[in-house]
Amino acid sequence: MDEALNFFRTYEGWIYILLLLGGLLYVRRMSASWGEMRSTIFGLERDTAQHRFNQAVTALVLIILIGVGEFVIVSYVVPLRPQANPLITPTIDLLATATATLPVVVAATEDGTPGPTPTVDARLGTCVPGSIEITSPEPGDQVRGEIAIEGSAAIENFGFYKLEVTPQSQIAWRTIQAGRKAVTAGLLVEKWETSILAPGDYLLRLVVSNTNGDALPDCQVPITILTPDQ
Repeated sequence: MDEALNFFRTYEGWIYILLLLGGLLYVRRMSASWGEMRSTIFGLERDTAQHRFNQAVTALVLIILIGVGEFVIVSYVVPLRPQANPLITPTIDLLATATATLPVVVAATEDGTPGPTPTVDARLGTCVPGSIEITSPEPGDQVRGEIAIEGSAAIENFGFYKLEVTPQSQIAWRTIQAGRKAVTAGLLVEKWETSILAPGDYLLRLVVSNTNGDALPDCQVPITILTPDQ
């Protein structure tokens, strides 16, 4: 099934072109048959023209249905089937210490006043502000019930993004939601019901792919899911 979905995604443009050409052909045939039906005076010829007209209408309806099916598959089914869009998934070593990302440190001023203290970003993976980033929830947040996920998924040649979650104790990514529209500093997921997962420590990650289906390095945020009554 995944191979079939990948076929429809890869050749989407060609499929639409072929459907358009087929649609124009049968519209022409339908128009010609309709003209014959109006001009002929013999019953047999009229029946023949009626038969060709019915065939053209049936074929045209079938082409429209195929086009609608192609749109639904590519726009809604494929983004929710990670297997149909192979993504480059980095291996996570939970025993390793995440590399801290430090801002530029300003040197001490002339009067000896120390510059800003560097801060540590607890996000994992490769988060790019304004491009591939989860801003809410933040690293270490404790969440419960229904929450929204905010951030950015906007790259050059944007294809789609998906948000996934996995227990930190056992890496088994589960898709939360996927989208085909780029987002900059906005809602990635409007409503995510966390209570369907067992309480514990989880990793939340954002994967963004380009139009070729190639995924950029993901952005991950460690969170803790609580029971609704905690």
